[in-house]
Amino acid sequence: MRVLVTGGAGYIGSHAGRLLSESGWEVVVLDSFVKGHRSAVRGLPCVEGDIRDGAFLSRVFARQPYDAVVHFAAFIEMEESVADPLKYYGNNLAGGIALLEAAVRAGVRRFVFSSTAGVYGMPSAIPVTEEAPTNPINPYGGSKRAFETVLEHCRQAYGLSYASLRYFNAAGAHPDGTMGEDHNPESHLIPRVFAAGAGGEEFVINGTDYPTPDGTCVRDYVHVMDLARAHILAIEFLGGGGGHVFNLGNGEGLSVRQIVKKAEHISGRSVRVKEGPRRPGDAPVLVASSAKAQRVLGWKSEFADIDTIIATAWRWHSTHKGGYGD
Repeated sequence: MRVLVTGGAGYIGSHAGRLLSESGWEVVVLDSFVKGHRSAVRGLPCVEGDIRDGAFLSRVFARQPYDAVVHFAAFIEMEESVADPLKYYGNNLAGGIALLEAAVRAGVRRFVFSSTAGVYGMPSAIPVTEEAPTNPINPYGGSKRAFETVLEHCRQAYGLSYASLRYFNAAGAHPDGTMGEDHNPESHLIPRVFAAGAGGEEFVINGTDYPTPDGTCVRDYVHVMDLARAHILAIEFLGGGGGHVFNLGNGEGLSVRQIVKKAEHISGRSVRVKEGPRRPGDAPVLVASSAKAQRVLGWKSEFADIDTIIATAWRWHSTHKGGYGD
């Protein structure tokens, strides 16, 4: 069985590609390497190009057949999406549509999409279930939600089977310390705290007046390897057809202040904290109910403890101070 992994040189995509390969799938990575890292996919066959390039995609699918596509390729910076929405809709939506067109023409029938809890916007009930209304409050979440609509229409028209996996906050690194998180710029909380501790810099908490116990945003952190495992389960499940949406999280909410303290404890480095204004497009609380994924896919978190999640991230960051270096 052969799977095309778009954005497979990125953070979650590289972990998923490696796990797919180790699980017996023939993996081909497609990445522009604008954000991804060549070192993260060493040993896997790669094709370099942009998902917005229809002619390029046609050549990719003409070279060999694929049993499934796992689609990670996207811009992910929430704050940037507010400042430059066309960049996000152009890549995340228009690029996704170009990929779908090529995949459907090539006869691909299984499609797993890397979505986000950002599609829910500011949910009225916590934990969030898949039945919650979707009302994104930033263009990043909006671009993901729009593509989910396209997927459903393609299911109806072409018989495409899809699973949209709505991640909450991806975190952690491969347990063996060889793979981890390396964004430029880095927007995720845990690596930013580590970087501040290493450089003796101030860490800015964006927003301390949210309606939460300590005034900072509360999020649900899920380990990157647990996310990777969910993609394999989703591909296998799609053999039965249909369109499906699954939340992926641990069901536990932790505030920014709580994460900072835990990261300080695990790294052994104190961090100077500065309070700053809210970021546009941030919801106060996002915590998942993953009961559906557990029931339908048989998915469960193997790295549910937040201390374990942060410890795997620290193992990577403490031994790869320059990231992947490419």
